Amino acid sequence: MSPQLDAASIAGLSLHDPIYFKVQESQTLHRLVLLKQWDISSGSKVLELGCGQGDCTAVLASAVSEQGRVVAVDPADLDYGAPYTLGQAQSHISEGSLGERITWVQQSPLDYLSSLPSTEDKIFDATVLAHSLWYFASPSLILSTFRALKQHSKRLLLAEWSLVATCPSAQPHVLAALAQASLECRKPNSESNIRTVLSPKRLTELALAAGWQLEKETLVQGEEGLLDGNWEVSACLSSAFEKEVTEKVSDEREQAVIFAARDACEASLNSVEGGRKGVRSMDVWVASFV
Repeated sequence: MSPQLDAASIAGLSLHDPIYFKVQESQTLHRLVLLKQWDISSGSKVLELGCGQGDCTAVLASAVSEQGRVVAVDPADLDYGAPYTLGQAQSHISEGSLGERITWVQQSPLDYLSSLPSTEDKIFDATVLAHSLWYFASPSLILSTFRALKQHSKRLLLAEWSLVATCPSAQPHVLAALAQASLECRKPNSESNIRTVLSPKRLTELALAAGWQLEKETLVQGEEGLLDGNWEVSACLSSAFEKEVTEKVSDEREQAVIFAARDACEASLNSVEGGRKGVRSMDVWVASFV
């Protein structure tokens, strides 16, 4: 049995610009923090929904060892993404030492789950959704996915931004997420990474409604060096965001709500040492259901 790799080794297997290796390593370190909360055993067969470019996939593949398998599902086009596309990133990981443990599937989660045979023995030891729940088009789609998973997976393992900022410097991230969600929910079709914002309370309600039972949950603080908060705040305060609100939202009261959230995000930077550069990422909710 091969040992699990450390963060630097796993990050090195992902496609990245060497100049920004520390950014990739921070993303990998964060996934390793999530992994510690989930207790995934060596030899497990794991399904990952919303794998994207494979930041969490590589960590899962290391955890399950040579005897385990990871099926990584994402509906996005393989030419989606920048500076590297999903197809490029996934192929790069496949060519590395963990590649044989991973099967990539370009399909929507529900379509993939409906293609699986109905058996009494569940195919997967665990299903992981790590920072992918806000990409879903609606709460009802998440509920349908959770219900379908109950037939095929023994455990449901979730990680998503919590809308909680234990560190005051993370408060702008919370407000930026709510501002972006206020815009995206008014679009018939959203391509944003914040399409349906849901709190841990609401996600738990959906899981319970789908027949799952909460095993444990916790909040983990965003590690220093995890830049998601900074990225989201920059997007929220950009001129492109303001232009999109004006163009996509016709009702002036709805515009006012979005701009109020944006302005609150901007004002919150006054309490952050270093301003925008000092923004931290909000806490992450990590939960397991059985």
